[in-house]
Amino acid sequence: MHYAYGPTVAVVVVCLLGLLLRWVFGSGRSRGARAAGREAGSGSYGLLRTVATVSGRPEGNALRALLSDAGIRSTVTERPDSRVDVLVFREDVDRARQLIPPIR
Repeated sequence: MHYAYGPTVAVVVVCLLGLLLRWVFGSGRSRGARAAGREAGSGSYGLLRTVATVSGRPEGNALRALLSDAGIRSTVTERPDSRVDVLVFREDVDRARQLIPPIR
């Protein structure tokens, strides 16, 4: 019967290590909660802020080129309604909004 103690102890130790690692490296928020917060209309993705919403990717890429010429880093992301948001870093929001022409 003593031959069963070794594998049993090994399984218990691995399970405890798994729980410990999950607790230490877990974010404290579920992925669903993070995604719901982003889609709730906050207009931000971490350090990035939305400066314009256009009807498609070609228009978004044109605005990115305009911002790039002014030395402003930007990116685009597609929304669920197929529109495209142009995003820049927080410190560049005011300059970017001055450069972007009014969108109809």
